[in-house]
Amino acid sequence: MARWDSGVLTRLVCLQADGVSSGNAIFGKPASKGSRAMTSPLSAVPMSERLAGVADIECVTPDLNGVPRGKVMTVEGFLSERRLQLARGVLLQCIMGGYPEAEFYGHDDGDLVLCPDADQTHVLPWLDQTRALAICEAVELDGQLSGLSTRALLRKVVNQYAERGWQPVVATELEFFLFEPNRDDTQAFQPPVGLDGRREVGAGAFSVSTSNGLKPFFDEISAGMAALGIPRDTFMHEMGVSQFEINFVHGDPVLIADQTFLFKHMLHEVALKHGLIAVCMAKPLARVPGCSMHIHQSIVDQASGQNIFTEATTQQPTAAFNHFIGGLQHCMAELTLLMAPYVNSYQRFCHAYASPNNLCWSHDNRAAGLRIPASEPVARRVENRLPGADANPYLAVAASLAAGLYGIDHGCEPSAPAQGEFTAPDELVLPGTLHEAIHRLDRSEIARGLFGAEFINGYLATKRMELESFMDEITPWERRFLGSQV
Repeated sequence: MARWDSGVLTRLVCLQADGVSSGNAIFGKPASKGSRAMTSPLSAVPMSERLAGVADIECVTPDLNGVPRGKVMTVEGFLSERRLQLARGVLLQCIMGGYPEAEFYGHDDGDLVLCPDADQTHVLPWLDQTRALAICEAVELDGQLSGLSTRALLRKVVNQYAERGWQPVVATELEFFLFEPNRDDTQAFQPPVGLDGRREVGAGAFSVSTSNGLKPFFDEISAGMAALGIPRDTFMHEMGVSQFEINFVHGDPVLIADQTFLFKHMLHEVALKHGLIAVCMAKPLARVPGCSMHIHQSIVDQASGQNIFTEATTQQPTAAFNHFIGGLQHCMAELTLLMAPYVNSYQRFCHAYASPNNLCWSHDNRAAGLRIPASEPVARRVENRLPGADANPYLAVAASLAAGLYGIDHGCEPSAPAQGEFTAPDELVLPGTLHEAIHRLDRSEIARGLFGAEFINGYLATKRMELESFMDEITPWERRFLGSQV
């Protein structure tokens, strides 16, 4: 990823010190106390001007899986601040479309309110400027942020840092595949045919060639990022067949999660326009590297702007740095389900090269789940390499930051750093199946303490439904090898 710019850290702190609102202010409402995102340049433009010529606006919020859920309303209704309500259970909608029992979201199946975020209201550039989108905060009828909202959970974690005078700074790296449309889901995904009339076979890692014919797609993605206010750092061809990665510029956690959420939505929409499908599954192809969403994270002191992972006088790692790593090691096995949410997620962990299934930490070693990238002391950070591209960015970032803060608060000491080729000890190995991850989260008092029993219990109920749905299907492997021999 790009160099960790210490100037961004200072600018974040200066914005807060000057009393500037969070940049995630709710449209028509004051910024919530403790919010810590940067103010968007869009804030200076009246909403009526920003939405001129737009007929409809998608008012969405992430469900527990990070899928945009909401309603489309007229711009007239939006500008008049007409109240928009949504059933609470939608936040627990499973990936197949069903819902857990009503006990997990309220037996009356009541509503919550979608409150648009002014700084995350955008005209959608891929729809000829005729429709807009607003990321919304899910707010209960009593005015409190919903305990079922993953965006609200991330905001809560960021506010806990703010109470200590700190600002977490994160960046995500998102990997994805581009394939031809897959009309038969019993068949493997296929890369598109390139300009030379051939399909890519997997030798294109870090290539900058345009022979795959995807330049028009990436040109529209780049223009779309600019229109949505998402700074563009680097794109690259990854190691898989027709696999790519984008690195986001680091900043406030809620802002970066919003940008990752928006980018994934745009990625799917623009791919369809170009006759492609974008796939963010953790492991879409056998015997090919999977897709990750690495999270880089550091913490700055709001008063001084200093990275608290680095001692100012000696430039050496601080106790907070060690305890942050210790917290990740202490908590993340129990929180694995929040970063690896599907059956397919554990396929990525099975072949551990560049997709580590451990909580070892190391200096610049990609076999470790927690990597400390080579950097100047001012840019010292922890890279969490465990989340897949299929993870909800709000939830994955919240889990990682909450675990690190737990470690600082409880003085958790890390293991010795791993070096070279190593074997992870049993206590630092992640759950290897969805069933095991569900079991670990279900037994976790730490998870309920960090995110609340209501969310954890609802999340588990949905994940059990998804696992049961998967177990209702018989795979081609079972028919191929078991059908005729056992």
